[in-house]
Amino acid sequence: MSFDWVNLAYLIAIVLFILGLRGLAHPRSAVRGNVMGALGMLVAVVVTLADQEVLPIGLLAGGIGIGAVLGVGLALSIKMTAMPQLVGLFNGFGGGASVLVAGLAILEIAGVIGTAPGEPDLQLSIAAVASGLIGTVTFFGSLVAFGKLQGIVTEKPVRYFGEQVVKIVIGAAAVSAAVMVVLDPAAYEMFWALVGISAVLGILLVVPIGGADMPIVIALLNSYSGLAAAATGFVLSNTILIVAGSLVGASGIILTRIMCVAMNRSLSNVLFGGVGGEAAGDGEDDVYAGKIRSTSAEEVAMILKSAHRVVFVPGYGMAVARAQTPVRMLTEAMESDGLEVEFGIHPVAGRMPGHMNVLLAEEDISYDKLREMDDINPTFPNTDVTIVLGANDVVNPRARENDSPIAGMPIMDTDKSRTVVVIKRSLSPGFAGIANPLFARDNTLMLFGDGKKAMEELVSAYHEA
Repeated sequence: MSFDWVNLAYLIAIVLFILGLRGLAHPRSAVRGNVMGALGMLVAVVVTLADQEVLPIGLLAGGIGIGAVLGVGLALSIKMTAMPQLVGLFNGFGGGASVLVAGLAILEIAGVIGTAPGEPDLQLSIAAVASGLIGTVTFFGSLVAFGKLQGIVTEKPVRYFGEQVVKIVIGAAAVSAAVMVVLDPAAYEMFWALVGISAVLGILLVVPIGGADMPIVIALLNSYSGLAAAATGFVLSNTILIVAGSLVGASGIILTRIMCVAMNRSLSNVLFGGVGGEAAGDGEDDVYAGKIRSTSAEEVAMILKSAHRVVFVPGYGMAVARAQTPVRMLTEAMESDGLEVEFGIHPVAGRMPGHMNVLLAEEDISYDKLREMDDINPTFPNTDVTIVLGANDVVNPRARENDSPIAGMPIMDTDKSRTVVVIKRSLSPGFAGIANPLFARDNTLMLFGDGKKAMEELVSAYHEA
């Protein structure tokens, strides 16, 4: 392909990437944004391989077909509750691919592959080292994150004596190996030593982080995978890879920052604090003893019948129970009776930003009813009934206490509603590992049970009330 046509195709792909990211900013345009981004990547891949004559057209088409089948299969079979770990795994694949490309470039310089040794190039060497280090940390860190979210690895922080010193020493060893490769790119053995050291570093960086902070870690690893891809773009002198990697890296950092603010955490606190998954503060007996008021679907239905405004606050429990369908059914029933119904969405409800939005959108619940935390919090004092479905830490009033492990974390002010109905299997704590005083408030009723079953019973009771 001519240089002009290749650059034109790359420009089109870049525009599609940018429009795709812009589309992801709002639920209404998210699907369109996804399609644009995917189309841009298809253009970039096909044009690059065709221009470099890497594969025959038939083999290229076959590879695209196989990839499409695998992609569609994953998209259709994966549960929404498992989407965060799938994203984490994809981050790892991106980092691993960058390492392999950088490694092949180093081997080519050393004359191990190809017809003749390449000329040592400072830009190529630095880019290959950056790609290898960042890509390896991303790959192995993502595997640990996937394991924690999937339940293969404990969600609790794995701490040990002198862990910070160990990470500093291993990090210094990785930097030393990187400098040696830059000074002598032909010493390809040192590059693979760098990969090995970076693998240990990637594991040690993520293992001490608890399940409560894993969504932030996945966002950060997403940024890492973009930076590794951008470095690989410099290795290959490929413009589209540099731009795409930079977009992913920048957007990942921005998302990480947003999530840190939403959880009142600093990035250094997440990476080095290792908080999450461990009990802290007052025990459950101190908070709940003699104060829990259980209720039934019939009682809640009667309360709803006399209400004027109802707000749902969904959490990860709704996703696990797949309770969004009866939520939609109850919403329709209440609206037909003239009730005002809205949904309060916390930025980190579920395990990734937008988790709850996607689940509710699948039920054709209007986007206009989905209110962000800052918008809906002032309305809770005027709300007759708030139904908390599977949420815990994001509605915990202890965030307002200075000595709490979640002190300062922005929460949904559900406790200010006239009546709060919490649908939950038990009184077990959330990821933060602390008791929730909301459950023991005088205006709170606990409807214990599986989220989907409890909502189905509530729908039936409401129709009969």
